[in-house]
Amino acid sequence: MKFRTFYILILLFVAISSGGCGSRNPSNTPLTVEEAEKQLAKKEKKQAKEAKKAKKAAYKRYWKMQSKEARKSVKRNLKRQKKAARRRKKGY
Repeated sequence: MKFRTFYILILLFVAISSGGCGSRNPSNTPLTVEEAEKQLAKKEKKQAKEAKKAKKAAYKRYWKMQSKEARKSVKRNLKRQKKAARRRKKGY
């Protein structure tokens, strides 16, 4: 019984000590508020760029799957709508 308890305690100690701790590597943690804000802004900018790229790829993939006739129809409709908007703006 004592050997088993001792063995479990050693395993527990090894598991706790081998786990990574954030305080071991202070180079990743910002020292000031300005540095932290700068890191957050940089991270948000990177995520926004990735999201924009993914959205663009999804748009291209969607329209590539459509038939040529459907793409032409949508293009003509958009052109017609823009022309109508310009006319409404001019007051015709």
